[in-house]
Amino acid sequence: MDFDFALILVLATFISGLLWLIDTLMLAPGRRRKLAEVKAERGELPDEAMTAILRQPGWADTARSLFPVLAVVLVLRSFLYEPFQIPSGSMLPTLEVGDFILVNKFHYGLRLPVLNKRFVEINDPERGDVAVFRYPKQPSINYIKRVIGLPGDTVTYHDKVMYINGEEINLELIARLPPNNPEVLLLRETLGDVAHQVYQDLGRASMSGQWVVPEGHYFFVGDNRDNSNDSRYWGFVSEDLLVGKAVAVWMHWDNFFSLPDFSIIRRIQ
Repeated sequence: MDFDFALILVLATFISGLLWLIDTLMLAPGRRRKLAEVKAERGELPDEAMTAILRQPGWADTARSLFPVLAVVLVLRSFLYEPFQIPSGSMLPTLEVGDFILVNKFHYGLRLPVLNKRFVEINDPERGDVAVFRYPKQPSINYIKRVIGLPGDTVTYHDKVMYINGEEINLELIARLPPNNPEVLLLRETLGDVAHQVYQDLGRASMSGQWVVPEGHYFFVGDNRDNSNDSRYWGFVSEDLLVGKAVAVWMHWDNFFSLPDFSIIRRIQ
């Protein structure tokens, strides 16, 4: 079962705030009136007695404590930065399984929580960006890939070579990686001003295709070029499905039984 954490957070914030408001506007005045009546009858009361009369119900006190915390988390997560964990090797060597990353939620514009509709435009994705988006075939799942094609681009992939509008993307050999059999190549790829590393698996069959990116959509590909489920297989990503730009790795944690590693903090390129 897929849980929509954003929806749960919005509902929890709304409900806690509503309960706190109900107590503040409707119940608290009654407690104050009762205190005034008791004072009129008995005179001044001990502090303990006044505290008991003014005490909030347990549910109201819980709501009052939770609401500010939930509201801050909602604002941070919805409009500033959100943490994600890398679950697969599709972005190797840039991102490893177990990397924890920070995603800038405002870089591509401010979006409404849950609805994900952009209401303030700031930047559009650029070729070479590493971005998180909602998987078009199942929007409850987040994917992370690299932007290859922008609206209007013609993207061609043939014999493990990518072309943008007929121009071959520059690849420079860095190393061959034994003892992998068959061979894996570590390459430096340059997309505009962005240079990053990719894997090319010579043992995997090459696919071919050509795609024209529609307006309002983007073409995403993984850096582990022959081991990535991306736009080459399921198509384009609508602007409405963008979540944010991946900007940094802040921790690596292999599994529950290992210790988190904070020594790998780095920017994502």
